[in-house]
Amino acid sequence: MSNPSRNLAAEHFRDVIEPLCAARGFDLEALDVVPAGRRRRVSVVIDADGGVDLDQCAEVSHALSSALDAADLLGDAPYTLEVSSPGVARPLRLPRHWRRNIGRLVRVTLQDGGDVLGRIKDTDETGAELQVGGSSRRLPYGAIATARVQVEFRRLDGGEE
Repeated sequence: MSNPSRNLAAEHFRDVIEPLCAARGFDLEALDVVPAGRRRRVSVVIDADGGVDLDQCAEVSHALSSALDAADLLGDAPYTLEVSSPGVARPLRLPRHWRRNIGRLVRVTLQDGGDVLGRIKDTDETGAELQVGGSSRRLPYGAIATARVQVEFRRLDGGEE
């Protein structure tokens, strides 16, 4: 069960953090505010088309730190701010997640229990087209229970699955 006061605190942080990220061209993918000893840990995950590099995370971290201090959401309480990009293990939930992973291999579990392993060829707001074996397969997002990018250590350019 979630803690309502924690959710409320996260929403106050979201009101400060999300517009700042958007103004810099980033999507706020995740926000978590949790106690960490005598401090609070504010974890922020950002993403953008083309990905996010360490310099961009540092730039957003600096801007967020100033904005959080000015908003005085924690009073005098110390906090640790962590800004990162999503890892490869993040589930694909939104159309933008799929779009940002075109060309990558994904494992999809369907709502009906079936499994599909294929490479994302194209996406739109309603679904994704995967290359599965030698054929194309369209999957509406509503038919997908979970989807994750698969780590590929070796892929031959232009190679088929």
